Amino acid sequence: MLLVCSAFALLSSTLPKKKKVIFFGDSITQAAVQPEGYISQMRTMLQQKGNDNYELVGAGIGGNKVYDLYLRMEDDVISKQPDVVVIYIGVNDVWHKATSHTGTDLPKFEGFYRALIKKLQAQHAKLVICTPAVIGEKKNGANAQDTELDKYSNAIRKISQDTQVPLCDLRKLFTEYDAAHNEADAEKGILTTDGVHLNKTGNAMVAEAMMKEIVKL
Repeated sequence: MLLVCSAFALLSSTLPKKKKVIFFGDSITQAAVQPEGYISQMRTMLQQKGNDNYELVGAGIGGNKVYDLYLRMEDDVISKQPDVVVIYIGVNDVWHKATSHTGTDLPKFEGFYRALIKKLQAQHAKLVICTPAVIGEKKNGANAQDTELDKYSNAIRKISQDTQVPLCDLRKLFTEYDAAHNEADAEKGILTTDGVHLNKTGNAMVAEAMMKEIVKL
């Protein structure tokens, strides 16, 4: 029995350690751990590819903006010693300007975003950053927050270039998909349930797009 236990312990110690990936965001990420959410779908996609090298962890809280992530980064991310952190934030920073006047001005958004990256990189975590996808699915810039959302997405693209952090450009992906598939120019129901939160198809697109960046790291 002692020999068997010793052999098992030796085998366990030689197994490759899974990469821990933490998805850091708002309610879209909070819902991503549900059966049709993007984290759950990504886990299934990896399993179907025979890839069992990742531990996927959700760290999303509804209503969060970029400064909320900065304030809870230590407890919810750094303390868990991730290998990879995926930052998916920005919708509420824009959306809440209109709904409750509690959004984040663009210079402050950029400042907190860069500070997030700097602190996580200091912990030797690899990063993927994402542009916010949509606030409404109408085509050709017809949604009320499209102009603002494009500005914030451009800021994230610039941050990606400046820091050499991989970019998952969900804004581009979603607007191109809606342009091609939203024939009725509906405000919701193509990739989202309500114009913001993702349906099964939207979650699948996010899962696939993020996975492509994660497996490169």
